[in-house]
Amino acid sequence: MLAAIPHLRAFAISLSGSVDRADDLVQGALLKGLTHLDKFQPGTSMQAWLFTILRNDFLTQVRRGKREVEDPEGSWAEKVAVMPDQGARLDFTDMLKALGKLPVDQREALLLVSAEGLSYEDAARICGTNIGTIKSRINRARNRLAELMKFDADDDLGPDRLVRAALFMHASP
Repeated sequence: MLAAIPHLRAFAISLSGSVDRADDLVQGALLKGLTHLDKFQPGTSMQAWLFTILRNDFLTQVRRGKREVEDPEGSWAEKVAVMPDQGARLDFTDMLKALGKLPVDQREALLLVSAEGLSYEDAARICGTNIGTIKSRINRARNRLAELMKFDADDDLGPDRLVRAALFMHASP
């Protein structure tokens, strides 16, 4: 094995184009060779066997590298990170249950403004009432939802856009 090291290193440098990476490849090939020495067939070339191990490791790293993106600062990962959706789904289910416990007039006003994105004026026109009444109903609905869902602070809401919208979007002045 020791006699093969210079040849392995030269081969690894020619494959990888980097001395540091070549040294890692040689070290990995020697480690695998020692670990699996029982699989070496006596009478065959130890150097050829180690070359095969090194080449296979190099090709595995190349294939793996095609699927990976180098991101030392984590900036790419930060852009593609996705929040798990099970928490949001549970929050949404809890919110639907809580909405069902609101009086119809409050639920109607809240959904028109927060979920449908209508203005207070349009919601008032649809409900046949004035803007002040709509604002009051929405405020009472939001407070009751927060109470029913046991929200103590903004921190409890998490990242779910829908729950935040229902409770805080278009908040009354």
